Amino acid sequence: MTFLSAEWRKLAMANYAIDPVLLQSYLPQGVELDLHEGVCYVSLVAFMFQKTRILGIPVPFHINFEEVNLRFYVRKHTPEGWRRGVVFIKEIVPKPAIAFVARTIYREPYTTMPMQHHWAIEDDQLCVDYRWKNKNHWHTFSVQSSSTAVPIAPDSVEEFITEHYFGYTRWDAEVTKEYGVEHPRWEVYPVQSHQILVDYEVLYGQEFAFLNQEQPKSVLLAEGSEVRVLMNQDN
Repeated sequence: MTFLSAEWRKLAMANYAIDPVLLQSYLPQGVELDLHEGVCYVSLVAFMFQKTRILGIPVPFHINFEEVNLRFYVRKHTPEGWRRGVVFIKEIVPKPAIAFVARTIYREPYTTMPMQHHWAIEDDQLCVDYRWKNKNHWHTFSVQSSSTAVPIAPDSVEEFITEHYFGYTRWDAEVTKEYGVEHPRWEVYPVQSHQILVDYEVLYGQEFAFLNQEQPKSVLLAEGSEVRVLMNQDN
C-alpha cells in the first residue's frame, strides 16, 4: 500500500567517506553496512518534495517543501537476495506536520527548521541552492552544473548512491521497520562546482564534526522523478 507519493526533484548529494565504526551505533537490527569499492559513505542530501500526497490525499500547505537529510547505506539479506537501503541520521523539513507524521508512523528522526531553495538556469548552467536555518545560523548547500542531464553510468558511485530502494528504521532494540521506495532510474547533471557551508557538529553531533574539515569524495545532482513510499513492514 502506498503511504506517500510525490516528486523528488533536483537532489543535491555530497558523499563523504567515513570510518564504518562511527556508524555502528546507528545500525538497525538485521542490516549491515553497504560499501562501494570498499568505501563506506555518508551523504548530505538536499532536494524538493513536490505534488506530495499522503494516502493519496494532498494536504493543504504541505504539498511542496524542501528536505535535507544525512544518511548512510545498508543492505539486508533476504531469500530473494540482497535488499539495498538507507538509514537516516537526521531529516530536516520546514513543515511541523510532516515531521510529526514521519516520527509517529515511521519513527524517522525528523526535525523542523526554516528552509529556502533557489533554482536558476543561466548560460546553459543550472544553479541549485538549498538553505536551512538552525537557531540564528543559516547552512547552505549549492551546486552548479550543466543544464543537460545524462544517464548514470553503470557501476559508478552515482549508481551506488541513487540505487537504494529501501529504508530501515530502528523501532526498538529488537524490531527494525522496513519500507520500500519506488522510482525509475534517475539521470544526473554533470557537476561543475559546489559550495557546502554546513556546521555538521551543530546539526548532527560531535561524532560528525570531522566533516567540517572534509571534502566530499563526490558531489552529484540528480533530476529525480515521481516516487512512491510503501507502507512499512516489521523485520
